[in-house]
Amino acid sequence: MTNTKKRILVVDDDPKILKALDQALQQEGYEVYRAEDGLQALEMARKVKPDLMILDIMLPKMDGFEVLAQLQSEGGIPTLILSARGEEMDKVVGFNVGADDYLVKPFRLSELLLRVRAILRRTAGARAPIDEDRPLKFKDIEIHRSSRTVIVRGKPVDLTPKEFDLLWLLASHPGHVFSREALLQRVWHSDYSGDEAALTVCVRRLREKIERDPGHPELIKTIW
Repeated sequence: MTNTKKRILVVDDDPKILKALDQALQQEGYEVYRAEDGLQALEMARKVKPDLMILDIMLPKMDGFEVLAQLQSEGGIPTLILSARGEEMDKVVGFNVGADDYLVKPFRLSELLLRVRAILRRTAGARAPIDEDRPLKFKDIEIHRSSRTVIVRGKPVDLTPKEFDLLWLLASHPGHVFSREALLQRVWHSDYSGDEAALTVCVRRLREKIERDPGHPELIKTIW
């Protein structure tokens, strides 16, 4: 089957749900990994580098939103949130932190499998597992994550830690549109609107360092 090489990490503290999802996903040809709490999820995600994570929100030790935020700051994993919390605000928070989809419990396995396939199709090639020693190339920029160095048109460019984190996030998600709130959450780990000034300054300085014409940016664009 075409799914045999796709790795899926399922994170839930309910053993029955874990077992049901494990069986259903394996029957579809996926390679399945399991975690029962937030800390175990982080460890497993970093070790396995899954193609997709199915993540519950209400987890022991660390909730799903925090797990997702930490992983997004490290490059990101396509994520389907699975939660009994179906309020609109919970969905907004989930998408802002970086979820690709949100499915409310109880659910039908057939619907979950359809959403899994859709996410994997959308993210194929856009969020390949990150190799720390392999540079990420985006147009005429080369980004080395392990050494946190950036080469722009053949010349090294000095970036502040936040500038580097922002550039890495954007370059590792080509074509993705981030809200200001999502950028604050993933780069600054904050949802405080007062930090928007810091984001504005960071974007401006980053454009000055990597764009050919900062006044007419081609790499980092703002959509109104």
